[in-house]
Amino acid sequence: MKNKGENRREFIQKLGVASIALGSGMLSTNSFAQANAVNSKKGPKIKIYNGRIITPYRVLPHGTIVIEGGKIIDVSEGNIEIAGAIEIDAKGLNVSPGFIDLHCHGGGGHSFLDGSVNAYLKAAEMHARHGTTSMYPTATSGEKEELFKNFEIYEQANKQNTRGAQFLGMFLEGPYYSMEQRGAQDPRYIRNPNPEEYKEILARTSIIKRWDSAPEKEGALEFARYLRSKGVMASMGHTNAVYEDVLVAFENGYTLATHLYSGMAGVTRRNSFRFAGGVESAFLIDEMNVEVIADGKHLPAPLLKLIYKQKGADHIALVTDSMRAAGMPDGDSILGSLENGIKVIVEDGVAKLPDRTSFAGSVATTDRLVRTMVTLADVPLKDAVRMATITPANIMGVADRKGSLVPGKDADILIFDDNIQIEKTIIKGNVVYSKI
Repeated sequence: MKNKGENRREFIQKLGVASIALGSGMLSTNSFAQANAVNSKKGPKIKIYNGRIITPYRVLPHGTIVIEGGKIIDVSEGNIEIAGAIEIDAKGLNVSPGFIDLHCHGGGGHSFLDGSVNAYLKAAEMHARHGTTSMYPTATSGEKEELFKNFEIYEQANKQNTRGAQFLGMFLEGPYYSMEQRGAQDPRYIRNPNPEEYKEILARTSIIKRWDSAPEKEGALEFARYLRSKGVMASMGHTNAVYEDVLVAFENGYTLATHLYSGMAGVTRRNSFRFAGGVESAFLIDEMNVEVIADGKHLPAPLLKLIYKQKGADHIALVTDSMRAAGMPDGDSILGSLENGIKVIVEDGVAKLPDRTSFAGSVATTDRLVRTMVTLADVPLKDAVRMATITPANIMGVADRKGSLVPGKDADILIFDDNIQIEKTIIKGNVVYSKI
């Protein structure tokens, strides 16, 4: 007969996460593969206990989460006994759903436009270390053939991605933008929506889940209606639209404002008369959702507070808009692909065009976004977490499986301290990162 200690060690060895359960560091490739294999067969249960569990509806001061087969099967108050479970002591820290990033161009020295599977995987791993468990890799305006190649690379990377933030689909940012509000988008590619072009692109793949346009552009309303018919979200960005444009656009499917304030006109004058711009329109249309780059650089504290006051946590998605320099030292970098991208400078905690006339994406990570909303914008932690979890999940229609610690959903879970420093990242029941 084996004693209880021997049985327990055997369970841990089968799961392949012994060192992680004890908080000793990153998973090896072999142990990660073993964990996936066991979890797929509903191996031993995993119990996370002694944590401050943040749910959409309440906070459990001393809660327990039970995972089996990559899914959450129980969330309870107190330390409940689970026979044979692998135990992870949260040590009184915060336990929340994994963060979901709707807008990300890369990180860790890699861009999703680099033309390699490795770039996808390494960027996803870097962001997972900072709390992102799901993301929408984002492509900027560029050559069509380069985009088609990127679709193939995404598919390959998605099959191999076992150690980084999950890919939930692609976001195409451009090229149907206002030239005046293009920001760091390459002006060579800015144009009006072309039905022949976007129908061809959408016919090539099913991975596109969202596509941007300036709603005032000729053909933009038809574009949004076509996206909606294909189950793709239309969002408005890099736009000079006024309220009258935005209201009609919202009715035609533009339900999300890309990085509010950035690449978006506010109050403007036309022949001495003032018009509400895209920013004010997003405030006036109660049902419109907004992205916010809460890195503390793109928007100062007063604007972050204003957005929170006007829209509330249920209509704000915190996004990184991060480019390859996220997680890297300051210095020169490239926005977009290595071949056709734009040179930028990273300094002061943000990426800028070389002439410093515009920001060029961010170098933020999702933990930084949540931290900024709490410390700079005075938002309660529960709401800051909501803006990085269930709100983006609702916006993208994946809340049936992502965004909250509820039985039946994917076990995408974070453990972090009060300064939003990530201690553990768990994706579908597998610990992909553990702080040493």
